[in-house]
Order: sequence, then C-alpha cells, then structure tokens
Amino acid sequence: MSNPSLLILPGDGIGPEVMAEVRKVIDWFGEKRGIRFDVSEDLVGGCAYDAHGTPLTDATMAKAQEVDAVLLGAVGGPKYDKLDFSVKPERGLLRLRKEMDLFANLRPAQCFDALADFSSLKKDIVSGLDIMIIRELTSGVYFGEPRGIIKEGNERVGINTQRYTESEIARVARSAFELARKRSNKVCSMEKANVMESGVLWRDVVQEIHDAEYPDVELSHMYADAGAMQLTRWPKQFDVIVTDNLFGDLLSDLAAMLTGSLGMLPSASLGLPMANGRPKALYEPVHGSAPDIAGTGKANPCACILSFAMALRYSFDLGDEATRLEKAVEKVLADGVRTADLMQSGDGTSASTVEMGQAVIAALDASL
Repeated sequence: MSNPSLLILPGDGIGPEVMAEVRKVIDWFGEKRGIRFDVSEDLVGGCAYDAHGTPLTDATMAKAQEVDAVLLGAVGGPKYDKLDFSVKPERGLLRLRKEMDLFANLRPAQCFDALADFSSLKKDIVSGLDIMIIRELTSGVYFGEPRGIIKEGNERVGINTQRYTESEIARVARSAFELARKRSNKVCSMEKANVMESGVLWRDVVQEIHDAEYPDVELSHMYADAGAMQLTRWPKQFDVIVTDNLFGDLLSDLAAMLTGSLGMLPSASLGLPMANGRPKALYEPVHGSAPDIAGTGKANPCACILSFAMALRYSFDLGDEATRLEKAVEKVLADGVRTADLMQSGDGTSASTVEMGQAVIAALDASL
C-alpha cells in the first residue's frame, strides 16, 4: 500500500520558517512511528506570483486535487498590497478552498493551562476552554454574485451578495452534528435570522437536519452578535458552534484571542470524501504571514505543528498519534519553553522558531 500523500505549500512571510519545523515532525513520525508520507512542495501566494505571475498555478491546483491533504503556511505581505485584486496572494488560498470545495472550516479554540494568563479574559473564564467553531467556507457573502464596485450617479457603490442554498447549509450542519457526537454532543448555530433572510433559511435548515438526523445532539440557536457577546462573557458554555462564512470569520478570530495567542491556533478545511474515503482537506495555522518578523527566527511554529496534528486526526484516522503530538506541544509549554509571542514582561530569553521545534521533537521522543 502506498504512503498517504501530502502537498506542502509554505507560502510567504513566516510560512517557510514554521513549515520547516513541521517537516521535522513529519520526519519524526516516519522514523520513530513508522508513519510515512509522500511529501511534495510547491508555491502559493506572493511567492507564486513572483515566480509565475499568479498566486496559484493550474499545475499546483491540480496537485492539490490529487493528494490526500494539503498543508499551507501563510500568504500575503505588504509588497503585494498594490496588486490587482484578482492576483493578490489571498486569491490563491481562496481558489484552493473553492475548487477543492472545502465547505467546512474547523477552528478549535483551546486554552492550554500554561497559557491561561495570556488571555485578555480572567483565568477562571478561559482555563480549560475547548470549543470548536465550524465555519461554512465556500459560499455566503464572500462568493455571492452580484459583487463589485459600480457607479450610481455621482458616487461609487460597493456590492456584495449574501447567498446560501439549502444544500450548502445542510452539509455544514451535518459536519457540526457529526463532530459534536465525538465531543460533548452540543451544537449552537449562529446567524442573524432577525434581520437577514439568509439567516432565516439557515436556522430553518439546521433545525430540520437536527430533527430528522441528529435528535440525540443538543441544539441551540443564537444571533451571531449575541454569540460574540457570550463568547467573551462565558465561552465554556459552548462546545461546537456552526455559522456562516462571514460570521464564522469574525467569531473564530474572536474565539482565537480568548486563548491568548494566534500563534497557537490551527485550522482544518474539509470537503466531501474522495474515492479513498478521506475528505478533501487543507490544514493551515490561523496566524498570517507576519512579514514584520519573517526571517528573524521569532515565529511560533506551534500553530502549524498543531495543524498537522489535525491532519493526523481528520485525514488519516490517527487520533492517538494526533493526541501524542498535541500533548508534546502542551508539555513544551508547561516546561516554560516560549517563543517571543508567548513571553510576558519579566520573562527570560525567548526560544527561537527552531528551538521551539526542537523542544517539540524532544517531547515526542519522551512520549515513546
């Protein structure tokens, strides 16, 4: 049987630096656990534009469609700010999501005990926090038509269209209910049914799917603005949150900051199963390309490493190995190893990107 395949797209800014540490973790699993992957690498984002005049070539897109999972670092940077919208680095990422039909974006917000003091909320509110936000990723206002900037009389008008079909809502709702069954069996669906017709349809379809297929899962509904308030008031009331593309973008970033650092947060974007039963999948850290620290050795590789842990769990059915890797990261933090983003005033010397990666490898060795 051939090894599972991975396409690595390091991207821009700190992407190559953090991905280099993930490559070491991948190699460790091959050497120490006999879990080997066929790994290829290509360009996406600004570096792809520099090389090919496009943020994602057709050839790279074809590779992404063929592999078992894609690991992506980060895209973008100020040098590309003046490019036409159609060739900005972010368009490469959006094309991957759209053409792979990665409709379910999984954004965990987990607060490690060692980092509870880094949250802007009180420690007792976030300590032990473990929630999952599932954001619909391929429809809604970011993709709806018509869109654009037009002229009406003497002024410009910006237009974006919020659009959802029943089937688009139903499939992401099923993803949320399935995941909840493996967690605490609770789903909260968030929309704006009080002011948006798309929100009314969203609420109706989620309820219909629940009643027909998942009556064992506890379901609640909440307006998205109230959800934002509750996430900052009492986040541990939630288990799985499912919401649309726009609100998911906002709410997942809000939840991310509850944990204290974007540098610690992974994500997964999943689609329908392929012929081999594995879902189409792209894994990436939540943080951006951080061009201000690129090349300085200050980047935190943990979010990218934890994104690979999500790949082990959701693409390769290796939940025990995913837990091994997550616990290794947790041990490193508990031992006080910190990159610059995790340092507080008065702390000692921060670890470099490479040193943090080495510490995770050492913790993996200790787990054997």
